[in-house]
Amino acid sequence: MSLQAYSKAQRVAENPRDTEYRLFAEITRRLMDAKDLPRHAPEVINAVHRNKRLWSTLLADCSREGNALPEQTRASIISLAIWVDRHSSGVMRGVETLDDLIEVNRTIMEGLAQRPAAA
Repeated sequence: MSLQAYSKAQRVAENPRDTEYRLFAEITRRLMDAKDLPRHAPEVINAVHRNKRLWSTLLADCSREGNALPEQTRASIISLAIWVDRHSSGVMRGVETLDDLIEVNRTIMEGLAQRPAAA
């Protein structure tokens, strides 16, 4: 089986929660790898950009009518997405660090890793 076919099969078999966790893990790893580099290093710019795209996607999804998440959860995600956008701009200006972005992502990953109790 080719790597491409394996990746496609994995995406089909994953549930949305696992996919979100995997994306957060990948992007958080990039932020961690870029953490000690100069702010204008390509790795920093790319990691911050990918993280902003992830959070922008979450914001858009939580803003759409028909989203099944509880209203308070959606509002919290939207607030975090706005904060991530502002903080990311601060990182690129050199007035903030990647540490807080990493911490927020890790907290979200912890929540995604928790499984609801079986009914």
